Amino acid sequence: MPENLDPFDIALQQLKKAADAMKLDKQALELLSQPQAILQVSIPVKMDNGETKVFTGFRVRYNTARGPAKGGIRFHPQETLSTVKALSAWMTWKTAMLNLPLGGSKGGVICDTKKMSKGELERLSRGYIRAIADFIGPEIDVPAPDVYTTPQIMAWMMDEYEKIVRHSAPGVITGKPLENWGSLGRGDATARGGMYVLREAAKSIGLDLSKATIAVQGFGNAGEFAVKLARELFKSKVVAVSDTKGAIYVENGVDYDKLLEHKQKTGSVVNFPGSKNITNEELLELKVDVLIPAAIEEQLTAENADKVKAKIILELANGPSTPQADEIFEKKKILVLPDFLSNAGGVTVSYFEWVQNNTGDYWTEEDVHKKLDSRMTEATKAVLDTAKKYGVYTRTAAYIVAVKRVADAAKSRGWY
Repeated sequence: MPENLDPFDIALQQLKKAADAMKLDKQALELLSQPQAILQVSIPVKMDNGETKVFTGFRVRYNTARGPAKGGIRFHPQETLSTVKALSAWMTWKTAMLNLPLGGSKGGVICDTKKMSKGELERLSRGYIRAIADFIGPEIDVPAPDVYTTPQIMAWMMDEYEKIVRHSAPGVITGKPLENWGSLGRGDATARGGMYVLREAAKSIGLDLSKATIAVQGFGNAGEFAVKLARELFKSKVVAVSDTKGAIYVENGVDYDKLLEHKQKTGSVVNFPGSKNITNEELLELKVDVLIPAAIEEQLTAENADKVKAKIILELANGPSTPQADEIFEKKKILVLPDFLSNAGGVTVSYFEWVQNNTGDYWTEEDVHKKLDSRMTEATKAVLDTAKKYGVYTRTAAYIVAVKRVADAAKSRGWY
């Protein structure tokens, strides 16, 4: 991106801003500015052509003051240690934001899953778990799916871990298939949690979501379900959607089922019948009520933030706005619902899965939705109330809520 910022530097800038606003103890800030543990591993994998390729993997455990670390695993060709560190910090604030008894972590492997066969992917997944097995566990660090990892990959990883420890341990990993004791309600949890946040935020500014227009950047898990649920829950009109190949605009709103069918048939949302093809940049700058970045990091920057016309930005992606963009949004009085609040539905239902695995008591989908709604509503109100109380921007308010909880837990343990 134009600002070319290191992801972990962004995470630290955001933390420092909140620390200043809440007058956080210097020792606490120092403690919370670095991960507790970093593991880098080499994973040799026998490829289908008979050659052995060595992949690099990471696992970063950021903070466990509030409980076992929790965080996804990414398989991505551009994965870096800095990104994994930043994401592990954001996971720490995210679990605290939702008041879950968990800390934060993240993992990643540098690879391109689109160029790998199913067999190669399975061997890589199992090799990664063998390499980090001593670093994880149901009471230590609990991984989950993230970019380019799936429930199937989680099942392979759980199976490999159980072979190593020689006992059943479904709680070692979440986001598993239902037949391997995954949780009902996990599939759309990130987007559904985001919709509950959006509902509360819209109430706070008097926006009627049944008359609102929405643009969604990204049509992966979070973006796809955001398109579906915005219509289903609020009767909102989703007028623009994008994926890695381009974007579309439909004045009267897209039909989710038809768009999904088109994407499955053609591999992209582009050229959807009845739509106008636009660029990803144009999507971000549309005159809509709600903009939902649900793709990758650093999409809203100093270069384009001033052109954003939305009243609300619901960040379903991790780190879609840079600190420079934040400053512009704050001046423009755009209500930004920060990532580690907005997309925390995924980790919340992952937590529900972990609880169910550890207790052997499994819940209905309706129970999961009710519990998720309650957690997301409470967290949103905490952020909006804190923003008013301290007179700060919503991202800083979210940090204040989360950082205080982690700092308090660390202090009572005697860590500083």
